[in-house]
Amino acid sequence: MEYFRIGRIVNTFGIRGEIKVIADTDFPEERFAAGEVLTILDNDRPVQKVTVKNAKLSKGTYIVSFEEFNNINDVEKFKTKWLAIDQDQQQELDDHEFYFHEIIGLKVITTEKEELGVIKDILSLGSNDVWVIKRNKPKLSDALIPYIEDVVKEVNVDEGFVVIELMEGLIDDEN
Repeated sequence: MEYFRIGRIVNTFGIRGEIKVIADTDFPEERFAAGEVLTILDNDRPVQKVTVKNAKLSKGTYIVSFEEFNNINDVEKFKTKWLAIDQDQQQELDDHEFYFHEIIGLKVITTEKEELGVIKDILSLGSNDVWVIKRNKPKLSDALIPYIEDVVKEVNVDEGFVVIELMEGLIDDEN
């Protein structure tokens, strides 16, 4: 079974078994809705299935309680662990929308057929995501490519590549 992280448990909250979670999902309202079944992961291994009892957003983190726990002592051991969903719980996305795990690892090719490297990370910076490209040439630093229509011309998840229009000044081949 493949799991996808949706949030990191950063601390306990109160004495009734609630936890504080920093969400790592575009769908926090759905993921932390009452009745949702999540998996607690430790080093990407499933530890326990839990059912969301209640969740609320407070100062940038989610306060989540589970049906299975009602005491701080029950959840203390889960600090620094991850909450995840399994592949069957992923939502269908619209055209030109992708999950991070679908993009990371794709080969990046320019419209001139030059292979630049591989997407190694995605930064969510507000108006648009920025893809971090690990360059093929070892002495070159990572390239940052904005995920915008003027730059990203094609995303082919099935074939494993992305085509970009290399605009002037977008990447530095000197460093």
